[in-house]
Amino acid sequence: MLNLVLVNPQIPNNTGSIGRLCVNAGTRLHLIKPLGFDIDEKAVRRAGLDYWHKLDLHVWENLEEFFENNPKAKEGFFATTKTDKPYFEVDYKKDSFIFFGSETKGIPEEVLNAYPQQCITIPMTTEGRSLNLAISTGIILYEAIKQNYTSFQEMM
Repeated sequence: MLNLVLVNPQIPNNTGSIGRLCVNAGTRLHLIKPLGFDIDEKAVRRAGLDYWHKLDLHVWENLEEFFENNPKAKEGFFATTKTDKPYFEVDYKKDSFIFFGSETKGIPEEVLNAYPQQCITIPMTTEGRSLNLAISTGIILYEAIKQNYTSFQEMM
Protein backbone atom coordinates (compact mmCIF):
# COMPACT_ATOMS: atom_id res chain seq x y z
CA MET A 1 0.00 0.00 0.00
CA LEU A 2 1.31 3.43 -0.96
CA ASN A 3 1.65 6.05 1.78
CA LEU A 4 1.02 9.79 1.53
CA VAL A 5 2.56 11.83 4.33
CA LEU A 6 1.35 15.39 4.99
CA VAL A 7 3.73 17.33 7.21
CA ASN A 8 1.88 20.03 9.16
CA PRO A 9 -1.04 20.55 6.75
CA GLN A 10 -2.86 23.85 7.36
CA ILE A 11 -5.96 23.87 5.15
CA PRO A 12 -8.73 21.42 6.07
CA ASN A 13 -10.28 21.36 2.59
CA ASN A 14 -6.98 20.23 1.06
CA THR A 15 -6.62 17.45 3.61
CA GLY A 16 -10.25 16.46 3.04
CA SER A 17 -9.66 16.22 -0.71
CA ILE A 18 -6.48 14.23 -0.13
CA GLY A 19 -8.36 11.92 2.23
CA ARG A 20 -10.94 11.26 -0.49
CA LEU A 21 -8.10 10.64 -2.95
CA CYS A 22 -6.51 8.13 -0.56
CA VAL A 23 -9.77 6.23 -0.03
CA ASN A 24 -10.27 5.89 -3.78
CA ALA A 25 -6.63 5.01 -4.44
CA GLY A 26 -6.29 2.51 -1.59
CA THR A 27 -3.55 4.64 -0.06
CA ARG A 28 -2.66 5.15 3.60
CA LEU A 29 -2.62 8.78 4.82
CA HIS A 30 -0.22 9.95 7.53
CA LEU A 31 -0.74 13.37 9.13
CA ILE A 32 2.15 14.89 11.05
CA LYS A 33 1.19 17.39 13.76
CA PRO A 34 0.78 20.22 14.33
CA LEU A 35 -2.28 20.41 12.10
CA GLY A 36 -3.94 23.69 11.21
CA PHE A 37 -7.43 22.27 11.92
CA ASP A 38 -9.41 19.74 13.96
CA ILE A 39 -10.00 16.19 12.78
CA ASP A 40 -12.20 15.03 15.61
CA GLU A 41 -15.44 13.25 14.70
CA LYS A 42 -17.61 16.36 15.08
CA ALA A 43 -15.36 18.52 12.87
CA VAL A 44 -15.13 15.81 10.22
CA ARG A 45 -18.91 15.30 10.18
CA ARG A 46 -19.52 19.07 9.94
CA ALA A 47 -17.19 19.25 6.93
CA GLY A 48 -19.30 16.60 5.19
CA LEU A 49 -16.49 14.07 5.00
CA ASP A 50 -18.79 11.07 5.14
CA TYR A 51 -16.08 8.79 3.71
CA TRP A 52 -13.52 9.76 6.42
CA HIS A 53 -14.24 6.54 8.38
CA LYS A 54 -13.04 4.53 5.35
CA LEU A 55 -9.67 6.29 5.34
CA ASP A 56 -6.58 4.39 6.53
CA LEU A 57 -5.46 7.35 8.64
CA HIS A 58 -2.50 7.60 11.00
CA VAL A 59 -1.81 10.78 12.98
CA TRP A 60 1.65 11.40 14.45
CA GLU A 61 2.75 13.92 17.07
CA ASN A 62 5.86 14.92 15.09
CA LEU A 63 8.30 13.74 12.42
CA GLU A 64 10.57 12.07 14.96
CA GLU A 65 7.75 9.81 16.18
CA PHE A 66 6.74 9.09 12.58
CA PHE A 67 10.26 8.05 11.48
CA GLU A 68 10.78 5.96 14.63
CA ASN A 69 7.65 3.97 13.80
CA ASN A 70 8.17 3.90 10.02
CA PRO A 71 11.90 3.39 9.35
CA LYS A 72 11.23 2.50 5.68
CA ALA A 73 9.86 6.04 5.24
CA LYS A 74 13.46 7.30 5.14
CA GLU A 75 13.62 5.69 1.68
CA GLY A 76 10.61 7.75 0.58
CA PHE A 77 10.26 10.73 -1.72
CA PHE A 78 9.96 14.37 -0.69
CA ALA A 79 7.92 16.69 -2.91
CA THR A 80 9.37 20.17 -3.10
CA THR A 81 9.87 23.10 -5.46
CA LYS A 82 13.53 23.16 -4.33
CA THR A 83 14.84 20.47 -6.66
CA ASP A 84 15.04 19.80 -10.38
CA LYS A 85 14.33 16.04 -10.29
CA PRO A 86 10.90 15.39 -11.86
CA TYR A 87 8.53 13.13 -9.94
CA PHE A 88 8.22 10.80 -12.96
CA GLU A 89 11.96 9.98 -13.02
CA VAL A 90 12.00 7.93 -9.82
CA ASP A 91 10.96 4.35 -9.14
CA TYR A 92 8.07 4.08 -6.70
CA LYS A 93 7.55 0.81 -4.88
CA LYS A 94 4.09 -0.46 -3.95
CA ASP A 95 4.74 0.59 -0.33
CA SER A 96 6.60 3.87 -0.96
CA PHE A 97 6.16 6.91 1.26
CA ILE A 98 5.58 10.22 -0.54
CA PHE A 99 5.93 13.35 1.59
CA PHE A 100 4.28 16.74 1.11
CA GLY A 101 4.79 19.81 3.28
CA SER A 102 2.37 22.38 4.56
CA GLU A 103 0.71 24.76 2.16
CA THR A 104 2.61 27.72 3.57
CA LYS A 105 6.09 26.35 4.32
CA GLY A 106 6.57 23.07 2.49
CA ILE A 107 8.65 20.27 3.95
CA PRO A 108 11.09 21.53 6.60
CA GLU A 109 14.48 22.46 5.13
CA GLU A 110 16.37 20.11 7.48
CA VAL A 111 14.36 17.16 6.14
CA LEU A 112 15.04 18.12 2.52
CA ASN A 113 18.73 18.53 3.32
CA ALA A 114 18.84 15.08 4.95
CA TYR A 115 17.42 13.37 1.83
CA PRO A 116 18.56 15.42 -1.19
CA GLN A 117 18.63 12.46 -3.61
CA GLN A 118 15.00 11.66 -2.77
CA CYS A 119 13.60 15.12 -3.42
CA ILE A 120 11.19 15.33 -6.34
CA THR A 121 9.25 18.09 -8.02
CA ILE A 122 6.40 18.68 -10.45
CA PRO A 123 7.75 20.65 -13.42
CA MET A 124 6.09 24.05 -13.74
CA THR A 125 6.59 27.28 -15.63
CA THR A 126 8.00 30.31 -13.84
CA GLU A 127 4.56 31.97 -13.90
CA GLY A 128 3.50 30.47 -10.56
CA ARG A 129 5.37 29.38 -7.45
CA SER A 130 3.53 26.14 -6.64
CA LEU A 131 0.42 24.02 -7.17
CA ASN A 132 -2.40 23.38 -4.73
CA LEU A 133 -1.47 20.62 -2.25
CA ALA A 134 -4.40 18.36 -3.17
CA ILE A 135 -3.60 18.65 -6.87
CA SER A 136 0.09 17.92 -6.26
CA THR A 137 -0.65 14.80 -4.25
CA GLY A 138 -2.95 13.50 -6.99
CA ILE A 139 -0.40 14.06 -9.73
CA ILE A 140 2.41 12.25 -7.93
CA LEU A 141 0.24 9.52 -6.35
CA TYR A 142 -1.14 8.44 -9.70
CA GLU A 143 2.36 8.21 -11.17
CA ALA A 144 3.22 5.84 -8.32
CA ILE A 145 0.01 3.88 -9.02
CA LYS A 146 0.87 3.75 -12.73
CA GLN A 147 4.27 2.27 -11.91
CA ASN A 148 2.66 -0.31 -9.60
CA TYR A 149 -0.55 -0.92 -11.48
CA THR A 150 -0.54 -4.69 -11.02
CA SER A 151 -0.50 -4.23 -7.22
CA PHE A 152 -3.24 -1.60 -7.53
CA GLN A 153 -5.45 -3.96 -9.56
CA GLU A 154 -5.18 -6.58 -6.82
CA MET A 155 -6.85 -4.12 -4.40
CA MET A 156 -9.79 -3.51 -6.73
